Amino acid sequence: MSLDDALSPASGLRWLYVDFNSYFASVEQQLRPELRGKPVAVVPVETDATCAIAASYEAKAFGVKTGTPIWEAKKLCPGLICVLAQHERYVEYHHRILEEVDQHIPVTAVCSIDEVACRLMDNETSVERATAIALSIKRGLAANVGEYVRCSIGIAPNRYLAKVATDLQKPDGLTVLQPGDLPESLFVLKLRDLPDIGRNMERRLAMAGINDMPALMALDAQRMRKAWGSVWGERMWHLLRGADLPEEETSRRTVGHSHVMAPELRDPARAKFVARRLTLKAAARLRRMEYYAGALSLSARLETGPRLEGGMRCYRAQDSMTFLHLLDKLWDGLMREARGARIKKVSITLHELVPASGLQPELFDVLSDVDMRERAKAEKISHALDKINHRFGRDSVSVGMLPSQGRSFSGSKIAFTRIPDVEEFLE
Repeated sequence: MSLDDALSPASGLRWLYVDFNSYFASVEQQLRPELRGKPVAVVPVETDATCAIAASYEAKAFGVKTGTPIWEAKKLCPGLICVLAQHERYVEYHHRILEEVDQHIPVTAVCSIDEVACRLMDNETSVERATAIALSIKRGLAANVGEYVRCSIGIAPNRYLAKVATDLQKPDGLTVLQPGDLPESLFVLKLRDLPDIGRNMERRLAMAGINDMPALMALDAQRMRKAWGSVWGERMWHLLRGADLPEEETSRRTVGHSHVMAPELRDPARAKFVARRLTLKAAARLRRMEYYAGALSLSARLETGPRLEGGMRCYRAQDSMTFLHLLDKLWDGLMREARGARIKKVSITLHELVPASGLQPELFDVLSDVDMRERAKAEKISHALDKINHRFGRDSVSVGMLPSQGRSFSGSKIAFTRIPDVEEFLE
């Protein structure tokens, strides 16, 4: 498709978008019949100090939503059932869902753990045909994945509007945004209903006198770009009118993991084990993806509120020992700043990634302060430990800590924008 074609007014339905409703909570209700029809909140740890990472529609009816503190959620909904997250099961169901959707229409893009986008072929762009495919997907999911794993489906001229359409009817909805009805069919939306308009952007638009969809749609492309302060505003202008723009390419820039600690892990001495385990997990994932990293950053959110951050560079590495060495230095510095405060959340991120396939062999065994022979040994040891853990189970062997010290917090977690590979639950 040429750029001129992409920017032309919408001429047909081109995308079908599937958004799974209250996904984590729905999977829990599918797995456990006793939870069906009841208000459920999925939590990362078993404490009222945490927040809900998902809520069933029964809980949402009481005002409980993702991010609601559990102590508050229990006041809103006295009968709330809190369920500890089973991230491995959510990934398992994610792959079952992909297999089922692919039986009805090829999956073009996996957008998150609970969202997929499918491009319609030329013979599928009529309202009748696209709707038939959507209903077929719903029947297949109910029969082969589970009747409680429900979805809302949006059909529109571009992927962006198809995603918007999924929010117009929930749960278990089906909405078609036809080209001839644009942009008027969007006037019922609030600005915050649009992806990429958060609190800060909503405030920015309000300062420019734009408080609702009719006002937004009255802007021309240049004024839209000015309102956004970037080219994305101009891109949005075209998308909201149904133009099927090519997706922007992205490349991997970081690998990282974070963990919100249960109260018993928040003492700095115990929190360090969490940081070490997250570092080992990130390094194992880096090796599996066949990347090297040139920097590590550490972030620690204190129980009192402030966040402490630090980072260090290194010569390209993928072995666990190098990153643990950097972590120890960063941790000591941040804990001096913390002055004994308890740690609520720890995040580890590896930066400056380079594909292993793009590396050039070194001519010398020693580069400044890096002994390449020792680094090579450390890589071999790290790969050997990976093989043991994949064969015998996560935390069968570890570095610098007892396996039992990591088992209570080492499982993979799902960010909605990143789906862990199955192998990651063994790292």
